[in-house]
Amino acid sequence: MEQLPFWATLVRWQVAHGRNDLPWQNTGSAYAVWLSEIMLQQTQVVTVRGYFARFVARFPHVAALASASLDDVLGLWSGLGYYSRARNMHQCAQAIMAHHGGVFPSTAAELQTLPGIGPSTAAAIASLCFGERVAIMDGNVKRVLTRYLGYDSDLAVTANSRRLMQLATDLLPDSDLPVSMARYTQGIMDMGATVCTTRKPACEVCPQKEGCRARALGAPERFPVKTRKLKRTAESIWLLSARTHDGAVWLSKRPTPGVWAGLYCLPLFSDRAGLQAVLPAQGCVELAEEVAIKHVLTHKDLYLHPVSVVLSRESPPDSQGVWVDHGQWVEMGLPAPIRKWLSCERRTIGSPSRDAASV
Repeated sequence: MEQLPFWATLVRWQVAHGRNDLPWQNTGSAYAVWLSEIMLQQTQVVTVRGYFARFVARFPHVAALASASLDDVLGLWSGLGYYSRARNMHQCAQAIMAHHGGVFPSTAAELQTLPGIGPSTAAAIASLCFGERVAIMDGNVKRVLTRYLGYDSDLAVTANSRRLMQLATDLLPDSDLPVSMARYTQGIMDMGATVCTTRKPACEVCPQKEGCRARALGAPERFPVKTRKLKRTAESIWLLSARTHDGAVWLSKRPTPGVWAGLYCLPLFSDRAGLQAVLPAQGCVELAEEVAIKHVLTHKDLYLHPVSVVLSRESPPDSQGVWVDHGQWVEMGLPAPIRKWLSCERRTIGSPSRDAASV
């Protein structure tokens, strides 16, 4: 029997075995696909499902998102991380309303002119929603293609990445594009997420196993090749956790650019002395440094040192901010570790800092 082309095999597999129950699928909505693609950057599907449902309930279409305040968007995004995605998403919605009449452009080239939409996201929207013959190139797809092709050139080299994109384009469907491109694009993402995984790929159930060069070599985990490693750094930050006797907390809005830009946060300081300097001379109660918190970012480990203090509303810290009652801050855009810290009901005030606890 004649072997089907790579794309046709993948399309057939996706129909039978791929993920077909995701809430943004089969909607015909570029808005829904765009939201999901932005949320899925650096975030797993299981986490995105809940955030996606809340977003479309609050902002059912691009016009609703564009007209919302950034604070409302960040509040709903809170806990999902990588907050620049939310800021760019808000700007993108406004640009679509202002320059495209509230309608998403239908080509990857046009989509890439919008804030926060890069080549792979643009290709996903254009292929899934408009049937454009264009290849996505996220981490999962690179893994599938380099293994299938046995492509061992270093992807840290720009020319090699471009060459892989050309090879990916050659493998795309060449007929019935409105249907086949959507199935193919979803299928190659599904394969990377569920079969051709980073570690211990399930080669025995892979629809492309007969033509896969990495499997033939017996070394699928060697691919993709990328030699340039990002150097991780670490930083210590002191947090002023100032409260009143009735439970209000002192919060300030983070500047842009910078860590947690645009979010509300406990005041940050580079050392304990800087934090101490903003406290009022009189009226501090139970000043204590708490257990350090380790918060892992993509390229950096943050060691957060909360310092708790009880103040009166009339004697706030000498730093930019405002007293916010509990009923208010739970709805605000807060960094995940700050939200977790503020929500913690049991803390030992006055105990010395111990080994860092991860958040």
